[in-house]
Amino acid sequence: MLARQLPGILPALSREEALEVTTIHSVAGLLPTGQGLMSEPPFRAPHHTVSPPGLIGGGWPVRPGEVSLAHRGVLFLDELPEFSRHALEMLRQPLEDGSVFVSRVRERVRIPARFVLIAAMNPCPCGHLGDPRHACTCDPVQVERYRSRISGPLMDRIDLRVQVPVVPYRELLDRPAGESSSVVRARVMRAREAQRERGQRDSNEWASGKVGGLSACWNSSLPASGVQRWCHPDRNGDLLLDEASYRLGLSARGVHRVLKVARTIADLEGVESVGEAHVAEALQYRG
Repeated sequence: MLARQLPGILPALSREEALEVTTIHSVAGLLPTGQGLMSEPPFRAPHHTVSPPGLIGGGWPVRPGEVSLAHRGVLFLDELPEFSRHALEMLRQPLEDGSVFVSRVRERVRIPARFVLIAAMNPCPCGHLGDPRHACTCDPVQVERYRSRISGPLMDRIDLRVQVPVVPYRELLDRPAGESSSVVRARVMRAREAQRERGQRDSNEWASGKVGGLSACWNSSLPASGVQRWCHPDRNGDLLLDEASYRLGLSARGVHRVLKVARTIADLEGVESVGEAHVAEALQYRG
């Protein structure tokens, strides 16, 4: 239910993005006759029985998979451990590169696949681990086997890991309404504009020879040089991340992803520098 609300806070597609998304859906035969450019981010929620080619793309002739149909939008995978291990491991490339490469004997096809991944899973097979009102019936071996269906390398590519407790009926209905999607969307658009301006400054400096090889892009796709330039925290944040990376055993990829999330939190607050509080919140989401 929450995942389906996310496209409502994402900015509308730019003309270039709309052309990309519309082309992919047209190739897949999913664009209704007479429809113009798609202007809103797509939302895809394949069933866990989807095949690896159906999720990633492939076949002959080559057809886009769900990851490409979610390009510039949201891919929601409910009951994540129920998807085939092979299909989930194939997610690693598009999550890292924003593209899918399908190789055939005489050609190699690149299909765009830059999406926001949202996944949901139970804490254990019975779903009651940690629930104070229902006793969990799973033994530790069952819980470990269930969770191990998601590999470490794939989990390392998921930036935010949030445990969602059961919400009581009364609290669900009586809780005051929060911010509207339009208000949140405006904040997201301001944050993206800040990223666009940084990218433009980098492009200008690259053209003048001051910066080497750093192109304009969003926080999520910043290269290592961009992380060093724009995401480095202040002294207290640096000390916190240094200690946390040792205690949590963060990989180099994990450290970079924490910094990108911290940079995004600062952008949403309208703050230019990344501080200790931003790093602490990003580490908390690392879970």
